[in-house]
Amino acid sequence: MMQHTMRWYGPDDPVDLWDIRQSGCTGVVSALHQIPVGEIWTVEEINKRKALIEAAGMTWTVIESLPVHEDIKRQYGKFQEWIEKYKISLQNVAACGLKVVTYNFMPILDWVRTDISFEMPDRSRALYFEKAAFIAFDMFLLKRPGAEKDYTPDEIERGKKKLAAMSQEEKDLVCKNTLLGLPGSREQFTPEKIFDALKKYEGIDRTKLKEHLFYFLQEVVPIAEGLGLQMAIHPDDPPYSVLGLPRIMSTEADAMDLLAAVPSKANGLCFCTGSFGVRPDNDLPGMVRRMGDAIHFLHLRSTKRD
Repeated sequence: MMQHTMRWYGPDDPVDLWDIRQSGCTGVVSALHQIPVGEIWTVEEINKRKALIEAAGMTWTVIESLPVHEDIKRQYGKFQEWIEKYKISLQNVAACGLKVVTYNFMPILDWVRTDISFEMPDRSRALYFEKAAFIAFDMFLLKRPGAEKDYTPDEIERGKKKLAAMSQEEKDLVCKNTLLGLPGSREQFTPEKIFDALKKYEGIDRTKLKEHLFYFLQEVVPIAEGLGLQMAIHPDDPPYSVLGLPRIMSTEADAMDLLAAVPSKANGLCFCTGSFGVRPDNDLPGMVRRMGDAIHFLHLRSTKRD
């Protein structure tokens, strides 16, 4: 039976648990954002969050997300220690009765939007990714070295026109919005800090990053299966390269590679219709028909392409 849930970011979320219950939801999807990426989720902290949710008459069975440390993605430094900590978190999660663990393997940026309060015709608000605005940010505001290699001449021209039409306030806002997906992005990120983060991924292409993902899954999926957990990878958001970083979970072929690399009922997908649906070459109904048994968690989003 499908459970209708809404994401809740915890006690600091401006949306109250009772607001979610009043909307008709029977559960929430949540995560322990207060715990630094890679550190162990303790039984105490998991149960504390669970008790808050249950006090509002709802349940918590899906985690979004249990984040993967950047060292694991790069196979650098103490990445084996981070994997062992991840396994302990999985054990604690299962002990507390949670069932689905969402995660992603996107380098540095978890997601990218150029506008987080885009006004729709009915005056409702939506998230928006405008490629011309992103190109203006990447090439002319951030001034990332080598950025011009990632865009066609027509795209660069559209980025220039977008930049020329932007006020200083709009330029500042697109910079702020674009960097919200960076870990710790409540801090002030300078171009130097961003370039330093990007430099750490030099030499890691799609092939290498996929190898690192499959290694991680070979380590943690057997643990998850033994605990009765389901691992659900969230697709890339957006589903193509940004800032020159490799993306490896953008298409049906990427998803099929993941399922084939570690065959297990515990290894599956968070099927986000928003992320996959951004690409017109992704046949969403066909993907559900072909991979439905591996879909552990579904994001039904009313995404539109313009």
